[in-house]
Amino acid sequence: MAKMILSMDGLVLKEIQLGKERMTIGRKPHNDIQIDNLAISGEHAAVVTILNDSFLEDLNSTNGTLVNGQPVKKHFLKNGDVVELGKYKLKYIADQTAAAGDAADFEKTMIMRPNMVRPAPEAAPAAPAPAAPTPPPAAPAAAAPVRGMGETQAGVPAQPSPAAAAPAPQQAAAIQILSGANAGRELELTKTLTTLGKPGVQVAVIAKRPHGYFVTHVEGAQFPVVNGKALDAQAHQLADHDVIEIAGVKMEFFLKT
Repeated sequence: MAKMILSMDGLVLKEIQLGKERMTIGRKPHNDIQIDNLAISGEHAAVVTILNDSFLEDLNSTNGTLVNGQPVKKHFLKNGDVVELGKYKLKYIADQTAAAGDAADFEKTMIMRPNMVRPAPEAAPAAPAPAAPTPPPAAPAAAAPVRGMGETQAGVPAQPSPAAAAPAPQQAAAIQILSGANAGRELELTKTLTTLGKPGVQVAVIAKRPHGYFVTHVEGAQFPVVNGKALDAQAHQLADHDVIEIAGVKMEFFLKT
C-alpha cells in the first residue's frame, strides 16, 4: 500500500497509509489528513488512489499546492514526489512490490489518439458439446431399508457437486466508441486499469474489480457523464449498456456474452 510521510522543517510528523480511494488534506477536522495551520485551506487537496496509482488534486486552495517545487492542479504521483503545502511536506512512497506485480495488468489507452482502439476480435466458433453417455440399465427392484435424504445406497452422505460450489467467473466487458474519429471501434476491458480521455482536458479510468467495472474521475474540470448524468469524485459502478461521455467522446459500456 502506498503512503505519504508528513514532515515540517525536516522533522517527520506522521506516516499516512493511502488506504482509501479518496483522501482529503486540509485544516478542518473532517479531512483524512488534517494539518492545523492557517496557511492550509479548510479543504486544500485530495489524493485519489486507484489500485497502485495515486493522483493529487488541488481543491482550489488559497495558497496553492506544489509538487517538487512546481505549482499543480492535477498531478500523477510518482515514487519520491514531494507535495508542499505551506511549510509542510508530504513525501509520496509508492508500493513498489505491488506495482511490480501488477505491471502486466496495467493499461493506459487514450481514446483521443488515432489507431489506439482496435476492433473487437471475432469470436471463435463454439466447440460442439460432447454427447451424453448412455445410462446403464436399471437394476431390478429389491427390498431395502428406508434411507434418509442425502444418503447413497451404501449409507454414505452424498457429496455436493464441485461444479456447483465454484464461483462464477467475472463476465468480460468492452466499450464501443459512439462518436469522434474512432466511432464504431471496440476496446475490450481485459486489463485491471484502463485510462480514457485526453490529458490536460479530461481523464478517467475504468477499473476491473472482482465485483464489477467502475469508472472514476482523474483529471479535468468536468466529471465523466454516465447516461446523461455527471458523476462526482467517487467511483461509479457501470451497468450493461451504460453510455459514458469523456472529453467530448461518447462510448457504450457493455458486457460480452
